Amino acid sequence: MSIGAAVEEVSSTSKKTGSDAGMNAFARSVLQVMDQVEYRLCVNREDMEDIFRLRYEAYLASGMIKASALKMVEDEFDGLENGYCYGIYYNDNLVSTVRLHHITAATPKAPSTKVFGDILEPRLAAGESFVDPSRFAVDPQWSAHLRVFPYITLRLALISTYFFEPTSCLTAIKEEHAGFYKRMFLATPLVRGRVYPGLTCPVDLWESKYPFCADQGAKRFAFFRSTPLERRMLFTKPTDSYRAPLTILPSTKFLDRAA
Repeated sequence: MSIGAAVEEVSSTSKKTGSDAGMNAFARSVLQVMDQVEYRLCVNREDMEDIFRLRYEAYLASGMIKASALKMVEDEFDGLENGYCYGIYYNDNLVSTVRLHHITAATPKAPSTKVFGDILEPRLAAGESFVDPSRFAVDPQWSAHLRVFPYITLRLALISTYFFEPTSCLTAIKEEHAGFYKRMFLATPLVRGRVYPGLTCPVDLWESKYPFCADQGAKRFAFFRSTPLERRMLFTKPTDSYRAPLTILPSTKFLDRAA
């Protein structure tokens, strides 16, 4: 489906359902798009290269990186045992991506521990743990027309806290994005203005405490709700005895219809 056709379809459906009781227009618009969304835990090289190219296009468009002949963004944290890289597909189009690391004392390697290790390592040693989202990117063409993909993508970070039960979910962000994370994830600042490898701008470290952020998110926004089954499929890696599903549908829409 083309971008124009997708926008027209969502707009038409929203007009039909915009009066549903108990659902504001913003949440409804997110849920309408989620009807056509699939999540994929990407492990094979072909899928990962698509994600690397998407990162490059998104970061270049936002001025976060300089142009490169390779036209891909890959780093040392891709493929780690404690890492999970997701592609978000809308009508079979890769539209966004995010990577999560589950940081513990036993598996401490992650982007945030490299940049903010002096803050995080003592907490890990004291028994705390974290979910560390990184490499969030949305296709510039799709994001210009359907602006809900950041919510659908970062939903993975929020619901992952129910699965991993960390101390908090971390967020390394540019200063101008702080308002979004304060509003959506009830984040609070930890460290300001550090250099992040590969980026042209400094980042701040914020955290959202579990379970408060997840519980409040699910109460405030229907699209942040999820089932235990969806979480198990999203955050359980394939093994010799477990074959992960190719795609996972967001369970929010089923919960919404059952309500």
